[in-house]
Amino acid sequence: MLDIGFSKILVIAGLALVVLGPEKLPQVARTVGRWAGRARAMARQFRDQLETEAESLNLNVNATPTAPTAPTAPTAPTGAPAANETPAAAAAPVAAASPPPADAPAHDRGE
Repeated sequence: MLDIGFSKILVIAGLALVVLGPEKLPQVARTVGRWAGRARAMARQFRDQLETEAESLNLNVNATPTAPTAPTAPTAPTGAPAANETPAAAAAPVAAASPPPADAPAHDRGE
């Protein structure tokens, strides 16, 4: 995500020293450290609250989806008519929905 290495941190620290000066840099570093600590604490609290809610709802966070245990109804093989379908209806081609041509009237294009 953020690829910040040690050399980049040194460059940022050097720029901060030049811009802020040696008098303000410790104060700014303390403030940034407090903000980072508060952000981590808030993230930890949020995660703990989500885990508590998931446990109260009996949700298993680490559950993996499993195959259904109920047997499925058998389906007719491809090309064979279904039980409630006549052979003529099974042989009729199914038209695929396609968008209207660009030169069609606006109301036909859904505009």
